[in-house]
Amino acid sequence: MPEQYPLYLYPFSLFLVTILLYNWLTHRKLVLEKLPPSPPKFPIIGNLHQIGPDPHISLRALAQRYGPLKLLKFGRVPVLVVSSADAAREILKTHDLVFSDRPSSSVSNRIFYNGRDVAFARYSEYWRQVKSTCITQLLSSSRVHSFHNVREEEVALFIQNIEDSYSIIINLSDLLAELTKNVVCRVALGRKYENGHKGNSFKSLLGDIMNMLGYSRSIGDFFPFFGWVDWLNGLNGKVEKLAKEMDTFLEGVLRDRLSTSALNIDSANKDFVSILIDIQNTDAASSIDKECIKAVILDMFVAGTETTATSLEWTIAALIKSPDVMFKLQNEVREIGNGKSMILEGDLVKMNYLKAVMKESMRLYFTAPLLVPRQARQDVKVMGYDIRSGTQVLINAWAIARDPSLWDKPEEFRPERFLNSPIDYKGLHYEYVPFGAGRRGCPGIQFAMAVNELAVANVVHKFDFKLPDGKRLEDLDMTAVTGLTLRRESPLLVVATPHI
Repeated sequence: MPEQYPLYLYPFSLFLVTILLYNWLTHRKLVLEKLPPSPPKFPIIGNLHQIGPDPHISLRALAQRYGPLKLLKFGRVPVLVVSSADAAREILKTHDLVFSDRPSSSVSNRIFYNGRDVAFARYSEYWRQVKSTCITQLLSSSRVHSFHNVREEEVALFIQNIEDSYSIIINLSDLLAELTKNVVCRVALGRKYENGHKGNSFKSLLGDIMNMLGYSRSIGDFFPFFGWVDWLNGLNGKVEKLAKEMDTFLEGVLRDRLSTSALNIDSANKDFVSILIDIQNTDAASSIDKECIKAVILDMFVAGTETTATSLEWTIAALIKSPDVMFKLQNEVREIGNGKSMILEGDLVKMNYLKAVMKESMRLYFTAPLLVPRQARQDVKVMGYDIRSGTQVLINAWAIARDPSLWDKPEEFRPERFLNSPIDYKGLHYEYVPFGAGRRGCPGIQFAMAVNELAVANVVHKFDFKLPDGKRLEDLDMTAVTGLTLRRESPLLVVATPHI
């Protein structure tokens, strides 16, 4: 009888009907949407169990089974994985604006002053202004050229360090890291932070940040309900401590520049930080403030030292392992540099094989195999599939650059493939995007390549190499380890003999 129906069951029934209606509507929406293929998922963790220690390799294996565009779940986060040139073109060109955002990361947010930098900042008017300033004042063709004397001086010191170690086993990995750090320091800060308390502190902090960004993952980013685990396992405390230590160092950098800014009379040769300070002091409408300056400085070091040094290390290792390629490159460089003690930047324009070697090295040994993640700002249709707003995007540029349907014998180191080829690294050829493309592509291409080409040209011009302990060149270990960049697992140890 109705009058015997317990009163508490009425709200319960209403709640149950609401849940069923919501599930029906949600399921109906999913049926109406055409989502990309997805591998089977586990409850809660989604597809995380299918990602190994080298995500670019795991994701290529999934692409070979499920296609070049697939939708994964990392915890509660939907992730679109792109593994073909055509799919990359859709993201990086056709829908570039839609996918111009960055996903939020609790680790990078804390280190980079809540996204006040360029690399990890969310897409906004602030980001556009700061990026424009960075390009105009540091990364444009004219500004990159204006610092050619810095690059030439630091490469000369790098070569001298190798010569001073004649007949001794040389750790080229360490010397290349020091070279790139010194170039960025002088251009960005107006001085080097070498040995001594400040220099060692800076080097240690920078290394810790690289490791934190490369190896530490916040549970809360993928499972918001379990964010407390980051406090329990100590991640939040480590990030907080590291961020405060780096902030203290950067505050000291700004004090140093403020105390010497009056000495920088020639504005054309001013370092980047001094220029930013001038903008902050003179342009009230600018978005540049102290936190912005510190975040951008840090950006320059994370992007300008780690990736450049890693790229140089892979290139020289690949040349040592491939004597025929090394012989061809040395012939070109030594012929153009005949009688010169050093290759200068003006000589590089004539070195076509050098440029092919650099391109091939970056194809085969991607320093950032998945690029920097993007995020959809709105719902969009990609290659016939429905992609929802908030979906993260990983572009497996490493897999695309080794796609046998695009590249002949893609696993081989063959610089000749780039001779008389229009394919370049500037983001217009989607089968090859080592620096990304579109709005969120790396703005420092010219800066990085200027250092890379000059360093490699001088190394092969001045030295012949062999491996220590009588090892054969073909036995050089090229095993990679995944972190913030794809680095060699072991340091590059060589014996360098000056060329006479």
